[in-house]
Amino acid sequence: MIGIGFALLGLYLLAQSTIVLAGGFHPRHSPLGIAWTAVTAAVMFALAYGKARTGAALDNPVLRTEGRVTLIDGLLAAAVLLGLVLNSTLGWWWADPAAGYVLVHYAVREVHEIFFGEH
Repeated sequence: MIGIGFALLGLYLLAQSTIVLAGGFHPRHSPLGIAWTAVTAAVMFALAYGKARTGAALDNPVLRTEGRVTLIDGLLAAAVLLGLVLNSTLGWWWADPAAGYVLVHYAVREVHEIFFGEH
């Protein structure tokens, strides 16, 4: 299920980033949105670390994999944050969808590891 979740997330990000770039959509920003996204990223990274550490201590592969899922949530929040900051400071409206492609690459790597890696 986790591998399927990664695959679906990667497909969604690929489609959404392509639509935004092709359509030239210029997102607006807000200081509250930027702050909320920063907090979200920090919480996701802390949760990912905790899940991975606990999964390793318990030798639980499901919890370790769930830690990687939470890590991608943190990376997604960080990419959105970077896109918001670059858009608000430099007017780089395309930064957020471009970061989405980086996350697609990470999701593909994780899907490959889940389905075809050594277990």
